[in-house]
Amino acid sequence: MKKNDVVTVEVTDIGIGGEGIGKVDGYTLFIKDAVIGDTVEVKVMKAKKNYGYARLMRIVKESAFRVSARCPEARRCGGCQIQEMDYRKQLEFKNTKVRNNLIRLGSVEEELLDQIMEPIAGMEEPFRYRNKAQFPIGVDKEGNLIAGFYAGRTHQIIPVPNRDCVLGVPENKVILDQILDYMREEKISAYDEERHKGLVRHVLVRYGFTTKEIMVCLIINGDKLPSSEKLLEKLTKIPGMTSITYNINKEKTNVIMGSKVCPLWGQTYITDYIGNVKYQISPLSFYQVNPVQTEVLYGTALEYAGLTGKETVWDVYCGIGTISLFLAQKAQKVYGVEIVPQAIEDAKHNAEINEITNAEFFVGKAEEVLPEYYADYAKEHPGEHARADVIVVDPPRKGCERSVLDTMVQMEPERIVYVSCDSATLARDVKYLRENGYEIRKVKATDMFPMSVHVETVVLLSHKKPDGHINVKVEFGEGEGKVPLDNIAKRAESYKPKERVTYKMIKEYIEAKYGFKVHTAYIAEVKRDLGLPMYDAPNAVEELKQPRKHPTVEKVEAIKDALKHFEVI
Repeated sequence: MKKNDVVTVEVTDIGIGGEGIGKVDGYTLFIKDAVIGDTVEVKVMKAKKNYGYARLMRIVKESAFRVSARCPEARRCGGCQIQEMDYRKQLEFKNTKVRNNLIRLGSVEEELLDQIMEPIAGMEEPFRYRNKAQFPIGVDKEGNLIAGFYAGRTHQIIPVPNRDCVLGVPENKVILDQILDYMREEKISAYDEERHKGLVRHVLVRYGFTTKEIMVCLIINGDKLPSSEKLLEKLTKIPGMTSITYNINKEKTNVIMGSKVCPLWGQTYITDYIGNVKYQISPLSFYQVNPVQTEVLYGTALEYAGLTGKETVWDVYCGIGTISLFLAQKAQKVYGVEIVPQAIEDAKHNAEINEITNAEFFVGKAEEVLPEYYADYAKEHPGEHARADVIVVDPPRKGCERSVLDTMVQMEPERIVYVSCDSATLARDVKYLRENGYEIRKVKATDMFPMSVHVETVVLLSHKKPDGHINVKVEFGEGEGKVPLDNIAKRAESYKPKERVTYKMIKEYIEAKYGFKVHTAYIAEVKRDLGLPMYDAPNAVEELKQPRKHPTVEKVEAIKDALKHFEVI
């Protein structure tokens, strides 16, 4: 197979990015916009040794799982990767993705998952679920103002058809129409990312599903918004309008928001609820975008925590305290940890407005705060160590830092509730916890982002309880009833690899089996983590020109597989 080849292929599987997967004479092709069950004509755009990427040219035979996209820009826009897949099939794909990662990367037994994995929680109506939208503002080729979303993996703005994204609330269209009218009438320029010129960069809209309150924030490349009274005249007529602000971002960056928010009208926040907990949300607040499924997700976390009112709970990576305050209603004490200072201020304020007094929050990196707390407790209480009844973690996509996992294990919680937005790093961390005294008890995926490939998962792990114990006295040395040290040395010698395993051998094995290459430094990093001898480890003293990236979870597992194959571990 080579670039520009045109072939017909049946799509038999779905990749983790939602792309269709098919094979031609054993050669694997990944095809964007193809649905499992399709027979398609494709053009090879990139050809590797064992696999390639192809563009969908024509659907020869439609799959039973293919549906018409509600949005005509679904294929170009980066927001909806699988809108043309039947929703029930989307749920099956996401559940299978979580399951396969736990099996392949987490070494969880299939038979065990058959017993403990609950059905995925989907939505009755998988559209109009987003309470937040961020629209980049630009111009088209004719110079007309447009609002839209970025095409996948680019910063090319795809105009939202009729300015009405089917994942967002209908109010978004009304707001965008008024803002674009204001910009045209007052000759306000759109930001040009390449030239770093122009004023309006983005429009942020938040909507309270429970309260019906609306927030609008314009992100601008300047210090003030000209003729803002004209804009207010338009926006304040919209029912539910509660907060109008602008945010200053004059940096040459693809980060959307700056740090300074300036009020124009009304409050600087809106209010919404998850269950019976009230949250005040500012333009800079992190808040889950799907309130319906957030309540389902947090309800699962609360159920798995099994609180009776007597427990001490740690909520690690707590954000603005969304899970913390949910848990505080049922726990004796909750401690939250979050790296973003503003998020912790929001968490404290949200606790106050809900009259929750049993939640305490710490600012700092989880990988620093938790170990430091554990060490300080040991100093202050000689002979004791800090404990927790339940620890809840909701880390970013990279998962938990090793120091966080180590400290969690040392604190010996009865239950660990792991809320994850990336099932690959979840599986990695579950494997570590299972190797260190915990057993996986329940798994439930929740579809927080219909029409996309993303999925949230909640896992319950509990402390293993021994069936019993016996005391065995072993004496080493020479003489009757003793274990000779020579025998131990000989046995240890027998476990050494029979030949010197080189980095080249490991790399060739991985490329042949997995179809991708790994850097020698990645192999060295995994060996170091496993405590293996390094011999001629690469770059031992080399001064790197830039920080080296770490291997992905997939590559780490492939390297470990190769080390097992060559009997290094």
